[in-house]
Amino acid sequence: MIELLLWPFIAGVVLAGIHAYFGMHVLARGVVFADLALAQVAALGFTAAILAGHPVSSPAGYWYGLAFAMAGAVLFALARPYEKMLQQEAVIGIVYAVSASLGVLALDRAPQGAEHMKQLLIGSILTVTPAEVGEIALLYGAIGGVHLVLRRPLTDASFRPQAAETEGRRLFLWDVLFYASFALVVTSSVRVAGVLLVFSYLIVPAVLARLVTAALAWRLLVAWGLGVALTALGLHASWSLDLPTGPAIVATFGAACALVAVGFGLWRLTWRRTAMIVCVVLGAAGFLLVALPGLDQPWLDAVETAVPPVQTIFLNEGERATRREVLESIAHGRAELQRLRRLDQDVRWGAVAMEPEKVERLRQYLAGRSEISAGDQLVLRSLPAKARKRQRLALGLPLLLIGSAGAFALRRRHQPADA
Repeated sequence: MIELLLWPFIAGVVLAGIHAYFGMHVLARGVVFADLALAQVAALGFTAAILAGHPVSSPAGYWYGLAFAMAGAVLFALARPYEKMLQQEAVIGIVYAVSASLGVLALDRAPQGAEHMKQLLIGSILTVTPAEVGEIALLYGAIGGVHLVLRRPLTDASFRPQAAETEGRRLFLWDVLFYASFALVVTSSVRVAGVLLVFSYLIVPAVLARLVTAALAWRLLVAWGLGVALTALGLHASWSLDLPTGPAIVATFGAACALVAVGFGLWRLTWRRTAMIVCVVLGAAGFLLVALPGLDQPWLDAVETAVPPVQTIFLNEGERATRREVLESIAHGRAELQRLRRLDQDVRWGAVAMEPEKVERLRQYLAGRSEISAGDQLVLRSLPAKARKRQRLALGLPLLLIGSAGAFALRRRHQPADA
């Protein structure tokens, strides 16, 4: 595992380092989707390269993407002085929508257009090479060095634009430098990680770090640490769950945001608000069970999984017997399918010799056995539907009454001290 994921992890560390820094500037400027728009414009450039006959990973493809991204960067810099008449977020949204649509139209005419679109969206960080990691590390190090030398005017242009204008600084020039370097970073990152992962590296660590501290230096360190940690968790999830690497890392970033949001929400809850939420949830669950028993009831499915006797308590004797028979049939069929699939795999790889006629019979039996298992699963899924009709009054109605009565009582007993 370490040999396969080492270079993707190092690439993620490099991406987290540069994008966390740019993410802080993007949040300060209020142009959250600038990265997504520039990444999509760069992807449009890569698409133009594909139509011209160049692979996405070729030098020509990179220069196509960089040229398009630079054009978008200049457009964003030109739009900033007109913020009062036309918000930058509007310009960024228009650029994203148009470039995404043009990319779809162009790839519709390209061979294997769907595969190219998938590659541009989710990237191929799992197959990144040491040479590619070294190239982007040197490039990002050089860009970071330029920003370090010019940190005062660039920081003022992002965090204190009005003060910079008062001091006579020409914001347009610094905006052009910021967006041009930003476009160079985004273009290089999209080719490795894809549009979605690049956006996640830019926004999520910077947003979470902003919740922790207000000091810029500490915020940058926290964002770096979060980016590295979430990259490691995403790669581990991809390996252990056999998931696509890029989407797995993006999902890990999303899970971190969700956990932080839930944590902050719980931290601010009083006992009264907590009780009110519980009552509302109970009442809503009861209402759905009473009014729509045929609808999926995830909470009831979770209860039945956690407490298995609940699965059968609302079934009659005949239904319980049917359930036992179906479960036995499913277990037997699953074991038989596993055995035959291993045999089929051995035959395909030449580990076991078998006559062509028997191979065909094995294939047909596997298909038939799979259909039988699907039928058993269908019968098993029909039993909870029968139980739901009995549960609507035995469970749904009490939950509805308890939740409604609790919410009403809490509202009536509202005290100013709880407000």
